[in-house]
Amino acid sequence: MTTHDSGSAPKPPAKDPWDLPDVSGLTVGVLGGTGPQGRGLAYRLARAGQKVIIGSRDAGRAGTAAAELGLGVEGADNADCARRSDIVIVAVPWDGHAKTLESLRQELAGKLVVDCVNPLGFDKKGAYALKPEEGSAAEQAAALLPDSRVTAAFHHLSAVLLQDTAIEEIDTDVMVLGEARADTDLVQALAARIPGMRGIFAGRLRNAHQVESLVANLISVNRRYKAHAGLRTTDV
Repeated sequence: MTTHDSGSAPKPPAKDPWDLPDVSGLTVGVLGGTGPQGRGLAYRLARAGQKVIIGSRDAGRAGTAAAELGLGVEGADNADCARRSDIVIVAVPWDGHAKTLESLRQELAGKLVVDCVNPLGFDKKGAYALKPEEGSAAEQAAALLPDSRVTAAFHHLSAVLLQDTAIEEIDTDVMVLGEARADTDLVQALAARIPGMRGIFAGRLRNAHQVESLVANLISVNRRYKAHAGLRTTDV
């Protein structure tokens, strides 16, 4: 008598979460690349060998910032930056977030968008988190860009450290959120291009609010300890 198994195919082995794609050949656009955070990210990625385009409402201003950074960085207006890039990082001020993305819906269609905007308010007690109607800046981006693949990352990085040319490595983790694992893998791989940095998958976009909000706590840490604090995830 011959025995047979249940007939179900064996499950494939689990994918190694650190088996990330090669993103070295992709062009990265940074909307808001003339501001401190965007400029710092552009510098670090270009320094790591990534092709980077800085975007601004003013193409001349973007060109000036790109020339100051060197490293092959180019400057363009926001629309041209979005069109020419494979991955687009959104690093604009919160008060201009919705308007900027609405104006670029067509140019960002089909693109991988990485939102790193932190909705914050400030008063005499310090920084505090704001909660957009959509739940978070990233969810607002997803609502405004239905034809884009929206992720969230790069929220907790010190602009001071990013722009410091004397610093070789940025000792921090980047929490990456998104709906498709293939997209978050790309963003994790992009973060890992920067020496000292890791990208860590941290859930879907519905969890972006608390990640964005944590920046208010880091601002308090930095003010108290005169530091430029980042995050590390243990046991990963």
